[in-house]
Amino acid sequence: MSQRDPDGQLLPVRIDATSNGEYAPQALAPHSVAANELAQRWAGDNARRTGMSRRAFMMSLAGAASTLMAFNHMNAAAGKTGGRFELAGEAALDEAAAAETLSGKEFIFDIQGHYVNPEGEWVRKLPPGRQPFRLNNPCILDAPKEGLDYLKCLRADEFIKDIFLDSDTDMMVLSFVPSTRESEPLTIEEADQTRRIIDAMEGEHRLMLHGRVNPNQAGDLEDMERLAAEFPIAAWKTYTQWGPNGKGFFLTDDVGEAFIAKAKALGVRNIAIHKGLSFGPNSYEHSLCSDIGPIAKRHPDMNFIIYHSGYDVNVKEEAFVPGKGKAAGIDVLCQSLIDHKVPPNTNVYAELGSTWRFLMRDPEQAAHLLGKLIKYCGEHNVLWGTDSIWYGSPQDQIQALRAFQISSEFQERFGYPMLSRDLKARIFGLNATKPYGVSTEEVLRRSKADKVSTKKQVYLEQPDPSFTTYGPKTRAEFLRLRRQQGMGPG
Repeated sequence: MSQRDPDGQLLPVRIDATSNGEYAPQALAPHSVAANELAQRWAGDNARRTGMSRRAFMMSLAGAASTLMAFNHMNAAAGKTGGRFELAGEAALDEAAAAETLSGKEFIFDIQGHYVNPEGEWVRKLPPGRQPFRLNNPCILDAPKEGLDYLKCLRADEFIKDIFLDSDTDMMVLSFVPSTRESEPLTIEEADQTRRIIDAMEGEHRLMLHGRVNPNQAGDLEDMERLAAEFPIAAWKTYTQWGPNGKGFFLTDDVGEAFIAKAKALGVRNIAIHKGLSFGPNSYEHSLCSDIGPIAKRHPDMNFIIYHSGYDVNVKEEAFVPGKGKAAGIDVLCQSLIDHKVPPNTNVYAELGSTWRFLMRDPEQAAHLLGKLIKYCGEHNVLWGTDSIWYGSPQDQIQALRAFQISSEFQERFGYPMLSRDLKARIFGLNATKPYGVSTEEVLRRSKADKVSTKKQVYLEQPDPSFTTYGPKTRAEFLRLRRQQGMGPG
């Protein structure tokens, strides 16, 4: 009997309002609400037809296929035909047919993961009775909703389960959220402790670390030397739209150039920049990618990894026409690269954390977004990220991309590529090996024999995924989390 969802009420592919805490939760459109309702009905019907319990069906590949096919049905009814989840007709009832699409042996390198320390200093600083966010579906039975005990759903063993046992993820980069130095939900010291837990399982190849730097915040530039000396920094993570006074910066500003010069001097060539997912009107201009083209041109020896790809949840993604694109969202990145003659597949990388997860609800916008990024950043420069654990285990995001295809109409009209298995494999992990200096062969060789792999083999004999999400689901939860991070009301 499952401890986490014994009645099988949770769908294996989640389309909901959960946010990563960097943008306000967005209500689902009517067709997405209807899609979830249809997926629930089909799950019950298909479970009976296969002789399985609802929970067993939800945990099967056929359950995931059935859910994605329900999304297809309602998306098509809403006229969203630019992209779809391509699955064999029998996949909703046949495990082998579902596996043809939803299983895979790709090297999956998630370059945007998050761990929130449930026992960190940030929790001790919460006012009495204050909950930074709620978990509507506690991940385990002994995680009550009252008080702060429910945060045990975020402890290290649950993180390992969500990422490495319940998903096909091979490697992850632990990243950070914007906050004051005093209010970080995860400090680099705590992140390194998590890395060491996995190291102790002989998985030292599985987790890499960002060093968080807000160069417009006192002390951050000066602290880069310590971080580089004490921790294995794979990239510097910054938020150009964030600042202690509510005002952000451009990488082309003096403070941005000082940051890049420091990174270069310390020998860490990767600059990971949060772009898009605006925090609010105060620094909206700094959420745009207008500085990416010029800074990439100035520093061809540095890699600029655009986290979220500049996506804005309030901007509808459509076809891009050079010189006539929108002054927001992905189009700004495309135009900036064109204006400053930064060719595809050079030193600007587009990362999909939260972006792909959000657009799983709208396959037409997803088709435009992926098509534009592959066209203007390059088929070798689109990188996989999920922003989990905010969204729970990333397995549903992985399965959704495995199944997703841009329509032949959009391929012909807009010059978008077909999403072949080879192209998806590059996006899932092979592309990120270049900037992050990873040997795929070495990682896969070692991961087959480490204790994480052994633990997964045992776990999969009786899996028990939670199918829950952890991030804020309402505007009130979102604002509470922002205030705790020292970011104000937004």
